[in-house]
Amino acid sequence: MANIVPVRKDEHKNLKISAKRNLAHAANQHIVPVNAREFAQAATSFPVVFVKDPETSRVRSVVMLGLEGGENLYYQDENWHALYAPQVIGMVPFVLGLDPDKEKTLTTCIDLDSPFVGEDKDLPLFDEEGKETDFFKNVQESLGRLYESEVASEKFIQEMVEGDLLQELELTISYADGENKKLVGIFTINEEKIQQLADDKILDFHKRGLFVPIYAMLASLGQINRLIQLRNERSDKKISGIKITTVNNESAEK
Repeated sequence: MANIVPVRKDEHKNLKISAKRNLAHAANQHIVPVNAREFAQAATSFPVVFVKDPETSRVRSVVMLGLEGGENLYYQDENWHALYAPQVIGMVPFVLGLDPDKEKTLTTCIDLDSPFVGEDKDLPLFDEEGKETDFFKNVQESLGRLYESEVASEKFIQEMVEGDLLQELELTISYADGENKKLVGIFTINEEKIQQLADDKILDFHKRGLFVPIYAMLASLGQINRLIQLRNERSDKKISGIKITTVNNESAEK
């Protein structure tokens, strides 16, 4: 379990962070959040899709790292086998959290139980005078940029939802032994509806740069083939094919 607390100078003046940090904490994650500003880079390695929270129906954007829960096909033998790593996992052991001393204020938090954290590590958060180090300042700036990207991404997703521009997908995986398995609850952008947008809406989307994440997400679906390749390289149970079916029964063979 993570032990995430706000960074406090008086409590953490001797705390340090490992200079070398791997992505082992994501080894069992089959999906990881990404923001819309990451879509173009993430699409070079992973399928980028939307998922809905079953309790709140909140839509969020994620990358698929595996085809079932607990499976990360991109982290093997202590190495990350992808061109890109989502920003949120690269920030570990740091996250933004609510400041318990200031209402509705975010602050830099740290996971004290992370193997990258300890007084015997390499990079101090504070110097001998108790001032923030350049390393810690850079961490805070990175978290700030990530937060801004996540806020912009929430607005993008809300606009896609309110414009009825999402398309639900169903993935049917066929195994060489004859078994079939379905993946549901996956959404993407409805390309047909995008093409049917009014001219003024198209111009508006273009000026605001919305077509970049839209078409990056659509193009990223081809990375499902990469998931199949990685699974077949590492499992005796081979996948022979996958069919992507939309809710209106249009399908594409992969």
